[in-house]
Amino acid sequence: MIINLQSFIEKERPVWDELEALLVRIGREPFGSFELEELKRFHYLAERTSSDLIRIREFVTQTELQAYLESLVSRAFGEIQEKQANSMRFRPLHWFFKVFPQTFRRRARCFSLALAITVVGSLFGGGAVLFDPDAKVALMPFSHLKGDPSERVAKEERKTGSDLDGKGSFSAHLMTHNTRVSILILALGISWGVGSIVLLFYNGAILGAVIADYLMAGEGIFLTGWLLPHGSVEIPAILIAGQAGLLLAGAMVGWGNRLSMKMRLRAIGPDLVTLIGGVAVLLVWAGLVESYFSQDHEPALSYGLKIAVGLVELVLLFAFLFFSGREGEVDD
Repeated sequence: MIINLQSFIEKERPVWDELEALLVRIGREPFGSFELEELKRFHYLAERTSSDLIRIREFVTQTELQAYLESLVSRAFGEIQEKQANSMRFRPLHWFFKVFPQTFRRRARCFSLALAITVVGSLFGGGAVLFDPDAKVALMPFSHLKGDPSERVAKEERKTGSDLDGKGSFSAHLMTHNTRVSILILALGISWGVGSIVLLFYNGAILGAVIADYLMAGEGIFLTGWLLPHGSVEIPAILIAGQAGLLLAGAMVGWGNRLSMKMRLRAIGPDLVTLIGGVAVLLVWAGLVESYFSQDHEPALSYGLKIAVGLVELVLLFAFLFFSGREGEVDD
């Protein structure tokens, strides 16, 4: 029994107004743009307004207010049911072109940290080779990178013909290998980030060592034409995997977060799946480009053309990650 109806209305009015504002926002934006806390708040407001509706029905004279609350409750639970129905349908294009870049931007701090760790690793690897050329034997994981860069360039430029079957198997190997590495970087976030940081640093060290080795041999044009077409996508993909690993590490550590670890991990679960799924798609493209384009050199394929293609890929990837899906997005 409500003792003071006017006091009750004044107390609950902010709840109804907030729920109505959220319903207006939902009409403009998809649920995917909402944070977990906002969704929980929306569910709480809907339940509280439903409870208010039950209490207000005691007053037969408040038919207008009752109709208003009935409308709010009906719209709120209608949106919840529609969300549950939509969650059962996977829309690949919507996911890749909207959900993935939105998730990337929402977790941009983790990406920036992954980039910084990789840059530090690159400076270390490049510096090691610059001051001690023999260090590349210890740093390089692949035998074809341990030899003299000029000899490799001469050998690559003498190649003729195109083995499509060989390129197909090489492409599949690249995709699976790089995807495994990416998943490992993500999974090692469970070590409170130590494993992810070590792998990001080591990948950066290899990259820096290769760049320094080829630049010291005067083969910068070859290196750029070979690395840029696939590296403009592959390297950012690895960094996004590191972003996911550091996000997982942040949930494990939980600094400044009073939720339990179980709740923290549950909250970031969808973002982890989205990020690593996007990485897999990017690595498929990078594997195709590396196998069918990056491995062809002058005189068969102009270095200028390869560099131009790589730059275009880099610009398009930047535009995709930072601008795709921005319509209706709420700043975090």
